[in-house]
Amino acid sequence: MKINIPLLALALGAFGIGVTEFSPMGMLPVIATDLGVSIPTAGMLISAYAFGVLLGAPLMTLVFANMARRNLLLLSMAIFTVGNLISAVADNYNVLLFGRIITSFNHGAFFGVGAIVAMNVVPPEKRAGAVAAMFSGLTLATIGGVPLASYIGELIGWRPAFYGMAVIGLITMLALRLSLPPMANKQKANVRNELRVLGKKPVLVALLLTVVSSSAMFTVFTYIVPILQQETQASTVFVTSMLVLYGIGLAVGNILGGRFADRSMDLTLIASLVAVMLLLVVFAVTVAQPVMVVPLVFLWGIASFALVPPLQAMVVQEAAEAPSLASAMNIGAFNLGNALGAMLGALMISAGFGLSAVPLAGAATAAVGLVMVLWFRRGRQQGPAVVTAEQNVAG
Repeated sequence: MKINIPLLALALGAFGIGVTEFSPMGMLPVIATDLGVSIPTAGMLISAYAFGVLLGAPLMTLVFANMARRNLLLLSMAIFTVGNLISAVADNYNVLLFGRIITSFNHGAFFGVGAIVAMNVVPPEKRAGAVAAMFSGLTLATIGGVPLASYIGELIGWRPAFYGMAVIGLITMLALRLSLPPMANKQKANVRNELRVLGKKPVLVALLLTVVSSSAMFTVFTYIVPILQQETQASTVFVTSMLVLYGIGLAVGNILGGRFADRSMDLTLIASLVAVMLLLVVFAVTVAQPVMVVPLVFLWGIASFALVPPLQAMVVQEAAEAPSLASAMNIGAFNLGNALGAMLGALMISAGFGLSAVPLAGAATAAVGLVMVLWFRRGRQQGPAVVTAEQNVAG
């Protein structure tokens, strides 16, 4: 198969963004110790990034909607690079927090515009594969990049990891500049139509489901390293291995979620949320037993990311008239769940429940998501029945 250089450039950018978003979770204890803050306070670095994505995704999408797509991708990666450089030179918590917020503003624009660009650099019959190829960079980040950053953080400190991310940003900018045409956006955006679609009840429900589902994941994943270190008494090698295994689980879950969602979106969501609930409850009970932790981490990764394809499909389906902003907002919703999950985990720890109780909070959040799916499904099934009944009465 012929190598597609633009797709490789997009995948590299997705890889860098994935590492930047998730790697602080693996370096949380190191960062907390070096900057003299608590684990929950360090966890706010994840929340700050997530809130930045939530704000930046619609802001960048709307403000720069008519910019040439290559230029918007270059702008987003420039923001990424500057933010990581600020993080790398940070000598205190506040500067690092500022660097994380700056970095986050690139996230929604890159993935939103990147998906459109990926579809335009291949023949029409290969567009789905092109988007998958770009997002493979994000999958590779969870499998290799995040564990590597965590390992580097343990060995030589967290700052070199952020310098490495900045280098990835520079390389991506060069690759995008050389491999892509300007790609002027000929279809001028209609901001009013985009915003009107966001106000639809089904779209809002779908976005809220994304928030709750991702919160269930990040309540635990944000603190997975201190959980493994303190509750499982795991070594650095074991912790790194679990991060790799979890990343593999995410990749498998992404594939399975996509396949099963094509058959039944609702049943895929229900099965995945039930699995997340049960796995996290068992994880909380058996966290001190490494032999149990290994399969649980892998299966939890599968169940967690099997939720992503049906949720993304649901948002696009419900916002078919103007999917661009809704798609970007779904990325923001995912990161809002990231932020809320990190905050919920921090609350559990600060309240004195301990690290072992954090998975129970994640399980409870998944239960809320399950109730929402069942409620939403029932409402959609009753809708046609009500319409039919009204038509019969009128007839």
